[in-house]
Order: sequence, then structure tokens, then C-alpha cells
Amino acid sequence: MSMSFTEKKWSLNRNRDMTPFGAFSSDDTVRFSVIPPADVVVKSVTMVIHGDGWGKEETIWHEYPLNDEKGIYTLWLVLSDLCEKAGMGETSGLAYYHYRICTDEETLLLGGEEMETLCDIHTCIGERQLLVYDAAYTQPTHWQEGLIYHIFVDRFAKSAKKDKTGWLKPDAELNEDWENGIPQYGEYPGAEVKNNVFFGGDLYGIAENLSYIASLGVRTIYLSPVFDAASNHKYDTGDYLSVDRMFGGDEALAELCRTAKEYNIHVILDGVFNHTGSNSVYFNKESKYPSIGAYQSEESPYSSWYSFKKYPDEYECWWGVKILPRVKSSDASYKKFIFHEVIPKWMNIGVSGWRLDVADELDNTFLTELRQAVRKCNPEAVIIGEVWEDATDKVSYGERREYLRGRQLDGVMNYPLRQGIIDYILKGDTASLTKATVGLYRRNPKWASESQMNFLGTHDTIRILTALGGEAQGNHTNAELAEMRMTEEEYTLACRRLITAFSLLAAMPGVPCIFYGDEAGMEGYRDPFCRRTFPWGRMDTELLTAYRTIGALRTTEPLLRDGVLHLLQADEDMAVFARTPWGEEKYQLWIPINRSEKAMHLPLPGEGYDLITKKKYTSEAILEPGQVMYLKLDK
Repeated sequence: MSMSFTEKKWSLNRNRDMTPFGAFSSDDTVRFSVIPPADVVVKSVTMVIHGDGWGKEETIWHEYPLNDEKGIYTLWLVLSDLCEKAGMGETSGLAYYHYRICTDEETLLLGGEEMETLCDIHTCIGERQLLVYDAAYTQPTHWQEGLIYHIFVDRFAKSAKKDKTGWLKPDAELNEDWENGIPQYGEYPGAEVKNNVFFGGDLYGIAENLSYIASLGVRTIYLSPVFDAASNHKYDTGDYLSVDRMFGGDEALAELCRTAKEYNIHVILDGVFNHTGSNSVYFNKESKYPSIGAYQSEESPYSSWYSFKKYPDEYECWWGVKILPRVKSSDASYKKFIFHEVIPKWMNIGVSGWRLDVADELDNTFLTELRQAVRKCNPEAVIIGEVWEDATDKVSYGERREYLRGRQLDGVMNYPLRQGIIDYILKGDTASLTKATVGLYRRNPKWASESQMNFLGTHDTIRILTALGGEAQGNHTNAELAEMRMTEEEYTLACRRLITAFSLLAAMPGVPCIFYGDEAGMEGYRDPFCRRTFPWGRMDTELLTAYRTIGALRTTEPLLRDGVLHLLQADEDMAVFARTPWGEEKYQLWIPINRSEKAMHLPLPGEGYDLITKKKYTSEAILEPGQVMYLKLDK
């Protein structure tokens, strides 16, 4: 019986239906409505709500009776009052609630995470989440305009423009076999690797290939770290104020930003602010810089940045990696340096935002003040965090995080969506897909969903083609993985699955991100084999065409950027999503996905046509195996 109770929500300030959402602006007043089944006699409905009790001595509870309005039970909730009364904070916070419903037969406790349907809960486990975000938040507009292209700089393209005299560092080695070279790897996962072998990719090479990048529908380039560092991956920052000369130096980044602007493309950097390299200006363990580093002297101006257990050789590192001493991001002098020197320098030459490495490990105050510094330089700049889980209620290092409350991040890297799509394509796992799509959509602010970095692969994951068609990496050694490739049959199947997966990814709220080379047919297992060189002249043209087609749709179809997400159907054979208008558009999009090996028939509510094939349909659409449609239907 309880499964028939539904909840509706309406925003007074915005004068619109908010039923799909569980996150609201602090300046809003929201009407919560509970609609019982027609055959149930309801005596009373009460909302039981409380502020987040994590890390607090007391959890503050409130009970609000709902008014009976002709069989629909309603409550107007002023969210600024809730923030104050529930001890959530002045302008934002996290709360949980459920309904206590007394009928003529029993008392029900209803909650759950469905968009509308209320489900049975027990002892408050499974309550509905309510996130209140700061009303002062403003959303960057350029971020949603097209796709993101994620580039591992050393492996994308090399340029003759880079000064060949002295560009190769003394401790670096050059692998000149761009087409067949295998990245340097350790004997086993986690084994120490110097990461000092380079293939010669640089920022000038990216600038010289902007027409190719733009052809994918890309409006943002996300670069792996570019600052001076010893390794090829550059996550061991040596100097935040210098672009590595192996990548072309400061002028190369400035030129990339200038040239990218001509293509209406923005550039964002990887902000590695949780740790530095041990071989850096600031730590200087190997005395390779002219500075007095924290390792060299306790009187160093950088000493307060690091935590020493026993000076100088026992210090806190990122996950115990000795070449990555961890920085105290709460340190006042460190924050002053980052916010007043590092951020302004690079944003003043044209950088449009930051992806924050291991955002979970950065102090809450650091993230809040970073946003202020970034937005001071550019009110339209974007800040995306590396967060692998649901960012709305994330706890890390014993602290509830505040990422999506309007004062820190615009969005996060959407790892749950990646997993949900892979689970569905490979196994027909509808639960995983549902949780990663409409489940997260309900918990996020709408602006955060639209700003998520949605991807199928990154420099930290196996290549998506390999994930969709290759042999499981299992217990294979790194030496074996370095040589493993898919058979022709496996590759063909993987490509078909990838077109399905990317078409689905691009239909979701958020910004689709391509890891360089996925569109060209690159394969590879775990790091570093997912970081091979780009196959110029050997690209898979069928894959490339599919990516370009979807990229063009993302840049031209408004509903794919801000339309409300609905899940109409999900089973092992087919899932059907819809994007409906948030504004005044007089049409909607249906996105059906056929993951089966047979043709599937989809009844339609009216006439429409597929934006991909341009084929028109009347009463039903027929999807071939693996096909995804973007059906434009009249409302």
C-alpha cells in the first residue's frame, strides 16, 4: 500500500515544479505535497525532518504537520528558516526527512530516494535527503556549451615549434617511437617507477591540432598537470609558477589559450594542491632548486606547509608515496601563495578554470577560499573536483564535505555515471544505471548535475574500449598487459558498445568528456597503458564519425544541456530516458537505448524524428541492436 503514496514539490520563488529534485536554494520556499492512494483513509501526515548530525553533539529534529487540502497533504517550508532551526548553517546545509502517515489501519514511515514514490523505511534508515545551497551561487555558462577533451600532454601531439635546445631535462629520457612505444611501467602495480621517460608531446602540439579537437564539438580542453615537475605525469609539482619546459614553457600555455579562444574553446588546468613533489622549490629534498626547502631547513619559508613526524626524513605523504609530500591546505601562508600568486598568474593569461586533484583531501576552508580567488579573477570560471562518489553527502577524513552547497565546486568528476553505464552495457544492470542517473540527479542541485564532468575513461582508468571488449586484466602482470590487444572480433564488438555507451553518456545532464584517443580507437589497460600516444594517421574513422555526430548534437540541442531528466523505462533489453523542458521549449527528447541483440519496438506518444539519423517516426520507433536514438517529440 505504501508504494502508492507519492510526493510532489513546487518552488514558490521559481514558480515551477521541483518534484525531480531534492536540492533547493536557501532563498526558496518549497511546497511539499503528499498524495495518498484513493482507497486509503488518511488521518494525518507529518514531515519529520532533522539537520545533518555528522560531527555534531546534537541532532536537531522538527515535526511539521501537513494540511489536508481536498485529499492532498501540503506543507510550505521556508528553507532559510529550516537552515537556522535545524542548525544547518546560515545559507546552506544538509537535512534528512521522512513522513509519518497515520491511516485508519496503521502508522507508516515513508521516505526513500525515488523521485516521486515514497517507500517504507525503518527507524529512519532510508530517509529522503534535502540539500540546501547558497542562494548567491552563480553557474558558469560556457562550461555546458560543448564537450570536454581531456589531454595527457606528453602523449597527444608534439610540435617542431618547441625549442629543441635544452628542452629535454638532464634526468629525462626520450622515447622516439611515437607510433609503437610502450610507456614506462613497474614490475607490478604500485612498484616504484621513475616516470622519467617522455614521448615529447607538448602544448604547442595541442595548439596546432585545435581544428581537430573543435571538430568533436569540444568547447573545453582539460589538461593534465603542466607545471614544472620531474615526472611525465607532472603530479609531483616542482614549481607552481612555471610551465614545464618539456611542454614548451609559459609561452606555450599562453599561446594555447590565445589560439583556443579563436575556436571558442576554453582551457582548464589540473590543480594539484594537496601535495607537491619532494623534488620541488618548496620541499627541495634533492637540492635541485636554488631555494631553501622545507626538507633542508626547519627555518625554510615553506616549513609550515608540511607535516614532519621526525625531521627531516619522516613526513606525511600522499598515500605514503615518498616523492609526494602532502601539503597542509589549511596553512595560511600556503593559501596566500596559491590564492594570490598561483591562481591569478595563470588565469590572467587565459585559463578558464580548474579541475582539483584529490579534492577529498583538501581542507573545506581551502576549497571555499579557492572559489573566491578563482571567481575574483573570472566570474565565469569553473571549478570541478576529483570526487569518486556521491558528492552531496560525502564524508572524508571524518568530515562532512560541502562541495555542492554553492560555495566550493561547480561539479565533480562523475565516476558513478561511468560505472553505471558500463554495468548496463555489459550486464544489463538496471539498478546501477538508475542509481547513477536519476538517483544522483535527485540528490544534486540542478546546476551541479549540469556541470558534472561525465566521462567513460580518464588517465586513472583502463581505456573504455578495453573495458567494453577486452579480456579482464585480472592477475596479468604489467609485462603481459603492455602487449595485450583485443582480437579483431573483440575490437568490433567493443566499438559497437562504445558508440552505444558514448551516445548514452552524452544524453545525460552534465558535460561529456572525451579522454584523448577514445574517439580514435585507442585501447589499453591500467595506468600507464591507458596513457599511450595518440594514433595520428591511424584513427578509427567509424568511431570518429560517431563521436563527431554526437558532439554536434550537444552543441546545438538545448534540452541536452538543461532539460530535466526522467527515466521512463529500464530493463535488461532497453532503457528509455527523457529530457523535458525547463524553459518554454514546446518539445521533448526521448533517448532509448537498445542493449540487446535483437530489434526493439518502442511505442511513441506522437510523431517525432531521430536527431542522429534524421528518420521520421509516427506511432513507434524500431531500434537495431546497440542503437541509441535522440527522438525529438512534440509535447
